[in-house]
Amino acid sequence: MKKKLRIKKEDEFQLVFKKGESSANRQFVVYVLEKPGQDHFRIGLSVSKKIGNAVVRNQIKRYIRQAFLELKEDIEEGKDYIVIARKPAAEMDFFQVKSSLIHVLKRSKSLNFKMKKQ
Repeated sequence: MKKKLRIKKEDEFQLVFKKGESSANRQFVVYVLEKPGQDHFRIGLSVSKKIGNAVVRNQIKRYIRQAFLELKEDIEEGKDYIVIARKPAAEMDFFQVKSSLIHVLKRSKSLNFKMKKQ
């Protein structure tokens, strides 16, 4: 992901946690904060050590980043997103991660499309 699309700083994370709205399902929690002056969306990822070793955690983060890249046109611009992975995410493959993220983003009303039949 490009640097302008990422949230890395602790104070930016805390701002989204405090002022943003959260939505969740069994695998992910997503915090969303409106940023009116921003012309793109940014994401921050949090995967706890409780979920697995470094290999598993990095794989989950890669899956989430790839899912966001594939959904780029459908995700609302001008918002910050923080995705927190929960334990069940460790046993998921990419397509399950993507569909779970679509589900939780729809719950947060951050997705602009209806699921297309494949």
